[in-house]
Amino acid sequence: MSDRRPFWASLSHNHFRNFWLAFVVSNLGGLIQGVAAGWMMTSITTSESMVALVQAASALPIMLFSITAGAIADNFDRRRVMLFAQLFMFCMSALLALLAVLGVLTPWSLLGLTFLIGCGTAFNNPSWQVTIGDLVPREDLPEAVSLNSIAVNITRSVGPAIGGAIVAVSGAATAFALNAVSYLALIAVLLRWSTPERQSKLPREHVAQAIIAGVSYVSMSPNLLKIYSRAFFFGLSAIAVLALMPLVARKLLQGGPLVYGLLLCAFCVGAVFAAILNARLREKLSSEGIARLAFSGFAISELAMAETTNYFLCTGAIFVAGACWVLALSLFNTIVQLSTPRWVVGRSLSFYQTAAFGGMAGGSWLWGTIAAGFGISEALVFASTLSLVGLAIGFFWKVPAFETLNLTPFNQFREPQLRLDILPRSGPIAIQIAYEISDEDLEEFLTLMTSRRRIRIRDGAKAWALMRDLENPNRWIEMYHTPTWADYMRLNERRTMADAQNSARLLEIHRGQEPVTASRMIERQTIPRSADVFHQLNSHS
Repeated sequence: MSDRRPFWASLSHNHFRNFWLAFVVSNLGGLIQGVAAGWMMTSITTSESMVALVQAASALPIMLFSITAGAIADNFDRRRVMLFAQLFMFCMSALLALLAVLGVLTPWSLLGLTFLIGCGTAFNNPSWQVTIGDLVPREDLPEAVSLNSIAVNITRSVGPAIGGAIVAVSGAATAFALNAVSYLALIAVLLRWSTPERQSKLPREHVAQAIIAGVSYVSMSPNLLKIYSRAFFFGLSAIAVLALMPLVARKLLQGGPLVYGLLLCAFCVGAVFAAILNARLREKLSSEGIARLAFSGFAISELAMAETTNYFLCTGAIFVAGACWVLALSLFNTIVQLSTPRWVVGRSLSFYQTAAFGGMAGGSWLWGTIAAGFGISEALVFASTLSLVGLAIGFFWKVPAFETLNLTPFNQFREPQLRLDILPRSGPIAIQIAYEISDEDLEEFLTLMTSRRRIRIRDGAKAWALMRDLENPNRWIEMYHTPTWADYMRLNERRTMADAQNSARLLEIHRGQEPVTASRMIERQTIPRSADVFHQLNSHS
């Protein structure tokens, strides 16, 4: 019997259900505004590149600020972060509505306010994505991510049509005002939700330090790097459908705002359809198989949109594109979350969003520029070709499978009793661990140490080295540094159950009479400042 869980299983968790319903309302408002912004741009300018830049203005902030937002999500109260972001977006949307009512909205002011609303989204998204993992158990996480995609795409299936009708009947200002009101539901849920207290007694990492720690973790995680690369390429090629859709509706199909809204509706119905079938597809196909299906689906859809002026054929192509959109992005998101421990998941997701939305922002500009210079159909054909290139890359750089490692914190480390009084900021700290390894275990030891190096550096160690005693070749010393004592404590708090397996095996092959122990030392400068030539040079410069 299959242990596949239904996609609605995560709705049994009350807090997640409340957030999900509030996001349905908020996303409905956002989609109504998106239709209004895209269509208004076609009304106040004749430039194809300016129309395409509406998508870029929404995606660019996520590329620019997601990494910072991820560091904030991992180190600050995520409820407050999301609350601030929602209030900021409410104010910007209200201002956009006011300018539209007064009739003073220009192409650049429309792009500017769209960019600022995108900034709110950029700071909100990592905190929300991490919060999903806090609201549901691990076994429900893939379904919760899919359901989050359904929340977005249910609103996209009706929001664009509603938005097109509102713009046609009441104008863009009404659509902008409705979006501002839609933020209130999520603000109310956030005000009523209480988050658990922060458990760590260590001081928070500074944002810059947290970003560096995130970069270190990601750089030592090959599977994450594969996901980021494929997500960037997918965003670059796939965004052509959304970026050029207003132009397809107006110029290729000779339609109005309602046609544009219905095309967006078809995209989102396809996305909801794929999200519902996501769990079943994961049973039938590998992760790379799903990625290839998404790339090939977009290649076919973009080519069909370029070659037809028939509304029904174009709608069918866009339906397929919507399905492939959610298949790829929910796959990438879920793999990142399941492959990352909780202490760094916000930053890992922010790097993913930077890669995906960076591709989307660059693609929006690229396809708009090509459409302006060569034509809309030609831009879609180029995008289709690029999607095929993304498909071919998968034969050499495959998307990894869902991570099965136990990333639960190990929680066995206890702060040692020190006889020297130091502060959390004291350092640098040097750590040495000695092993006695027999010749028959040497090959396995070196393999384990290769993994140990990656784990240590990934979790924050500096200058890691493995040394062999020349006088006693069976004696090996692992040595690494941390900038401060607090950093050393964080490194040990970040150890997961999966990492503990590496440590346990190292202890098993240790052949010394004494157990393996760590020597912790603080570095001290022995050269007086008056005799330090480098210090004197810096003082005079």
